[in-house]
Amino acid sequence: MLNHQILLRSVCRVVAVVACAVTTKGSFAAELPVRQVTHGPQHHFYGYIGHVGNTPWSGDGRYMVVLRSKFQDRMPEPGEPADIVLLDTQDEYRVEKVGKTRAWNLQQGTMLYWNPAAPNTQFFFNDRDPDTHAVFCVLYDLVKRERVREYRFVEVHIGNSGVARDGRSFLAINYGRLGRLRPVTGYSGALDTTVGEKHPANDGVFKVDVFTGDRTLLISYHDLADLIRPTYPQVDDFGLFINHCLWNRENEQILCYVRGGWDKSGTRTTRVDVPFTMNFDGIDIRIPLKHFGGHPEWAPGELIIGAIDGRQVLFDPKRNVVVDTIGSHESIPSPGADVALSPDGEWLVNGHRFEGKDRYTFVELATGKFFHSALFDYGEYRSGPLRIDPAPCWNRAGTAIAVPALAPDGTRQTFVIGPLPK
Repeated sequence: MLNHQILLRSVCRVVAVVACAVTTKGSFAAELPVRQVTHGPQHHFYGYIGHVGNTPWSGDGRYMVVLRSKFQDRMPEPGEPADIVLLDTQDEYRVEKVGKTRAWNLQQGTMLYWNPAAPNTQFFFNDRDPDTHAVFCVLYDLVKRERVREYRFVEVHIGNSGVARDGRSFLAINYGRLGRLRPVTGYSGALDTTVGEKHPANDGVFKVDVFTGDRTLLISYHDLADLIRPTYPQVDDFGLFINHCLWNRENEQILCYVRGGWDKSGTRTTRVDVPFTMNFDGIDIRIPLKHFGGHPEWAPGELIIGAIDGRQVLFDPKRNVVVDTIGSHESIPSPGADVALSPDGEWLVNGHRFEGKDRYTFVELATGKFFHSALFDYGEYRSGPLRIDPAPCWNRAGTAIAVPALAPDGTRQTFVIGPLPK
């Protein structure tokens, strides 16, 4: 079995310096540029955290893709659309509408992902049929300015929940079920054929082949309940749902959360909140794992960046153990907040609440040095389904991040922080 030091050296060989710094050597001054790149009166936001390289920027950096909404003070009504727009970074972030979606929310958007197989010209997003309210995933092409594929299924109605970095597959879940059991991450009124079933055998985490359109059920709610029950007997009290599906950087491992009781039928002490990992083919399921925070990130290889006992840690899911700590309380004061690793692995950004605002802490992993960003306003949207999470997303070069915040006029807009100091 690999020991502590070998694991760390293995990670550092894959990406230069992730987790090589386990102590903090002190902060350094940095006046980071901040630019508001979208403007009211409408609201503009990307939606999801920049985990495992997910980013609003196209492969060549020419465009950013975001959603545009006329409101932010309520959840979308069933089928109510939001615009999908491009921001031209070479033309003062000029806005161009390229489509719309009826499957979105204010916390995760519509799960926009640039296609790794064509990152300059194609992206995925979720939509729903206006008549049946069935959810499906869309692949959009900028050159053709049209949808080139829709991933619709008769038996199940699922949308993208995470695209593999090789572009061959995406994970898919039932957002209609989420609309009932976890509205903040679901689509209100979307078709759900599992109503009344706590642990359906024909629903769970799917994998969809991008090229053939074939789908595979990797693990069902029924099987997850059986795996959880010995440790969490309360599983039979709740309908289960899935959140936060993440491929690792090598397209070999998948991380998800299975949850239940978050629809106010459970309390913090009774509800189910269990992370698990599995191979890309649904084999070698590891559950239950230690809980390592609500928004973990994959480090290179098979280690997870998470939060345990108030520390930002590297966690080995195969051994179910912490293998090291990243930074300190001084450099990372809120380890359980939104974190994202830069594409080159040199920086970890942690977005967290601080003095009634959002703040971003950047840690240089090779040296342990760190610095904090300016503060960003989230106004009344601190918690609940309308909240503005920190949700940092790196650009492709790893020199800047995109974040959501309230602008001075009170609208929800996209800001860019950076470039980072050399």
